[in-house]
Amino acid sequence: MSLTDSVQNKQPGVITCKAAVAWGPGKPMMIEEVELSPPQSMEIRVKVVCTSLCRSDVTAWLSQAQASIYPRIFGHEASGIVESVGEGVTEFVEGDHVLTLFTGECMSCRHCTSGKSNICQVLGLKRDGVMHGDQKTRFSMKGKPVYHYCAVSSFSEYTVVHSGCAVKVSPIAPLDKICLLSCGAAAGNLWNAVQFNRN
Repeated sequence: MSLTDSVQNKQPGVITCKAAVAWGPGKPMMIEEVELSPPQSMEIRVKVVCTSLCRSDVTAWLSQAQASIYPRIFGHEASGIVESVGEGVTEFVEGDHVLTLFTGECMSCRHCTSGKSNICQVLGLKRDGVMHGDQKTRFSMKGKPVYHYCAVSSFSEYTVVHSGCAVKVSPIAPLDKICLLSCGAAAGNLWNAVQFNRN
């Protein structure tokens, strides 16, 4: 086997997993089998260990404002383990423990480099059901897209997030407890931005 063959065999592929899929505003979420694409450039695929339910998920699920973005997988706060990494990712490796963030940090935009705010202009709150990079979904069912929520979609056994929308945590931290910090960490970013913009 050549080195090229070995590298090609290590590339992650599409996986099938279970997810709670919402089929319309306020309609019951159903446990469905979905296909999840491999992580693209600057993305990671995460095995979700624990996820939390936030009022934001419920509010968005009940809202008629985005009725066209269905079927959809909600959930934006989770803890998990990196299953695979996409091209260009250097800060994570397979097996890392992470928290997902619904507002990320690109580390190069004006806000990220300001020293006063980390409400990223590139990886900010994503409400349109697709990923930051290519504006497409990573989930599908029978070839049809299943849309994201906040580019996290943690009501799934596995998910894909931008590497800037995750933070590495200690492997001894209890994943069942720290998933609650995920939303708070991102919300703290939003609060910092509000304070910064007032000054």
